[in-house]
Amino acid sequence: MKWLLVSIVLTVLLNVAIRLWPGAAQRGTERLTDWAAQGSSEAGRDPGRTRVFFPWKAMLIASVVLTVVLNVVLRIV
Repeated sequence: MKWLLVSIVLTVLLNVAIRLWPGAAQRGTERLTDWAAQGSSEAGRDPGRTRVFFPWKAMLIASVVLTVVLNVVLRIV
């Protein structure tokens, strides 16, 4: 039940944040589209090879940070 409440609160906060900065969602969408188009054009240089981006360092850091945050939240609650 607590996680449902946390999910709802985070969703509301993200929606409020998007409303505070008009055009932020559109700019983010354009940046992601440009980034995806750039990646596809780079992969198109060599048709026999597929380039795969695997952000293992970012995933490792995010995992450690989220683990610490979750443990702190669970200790507080």
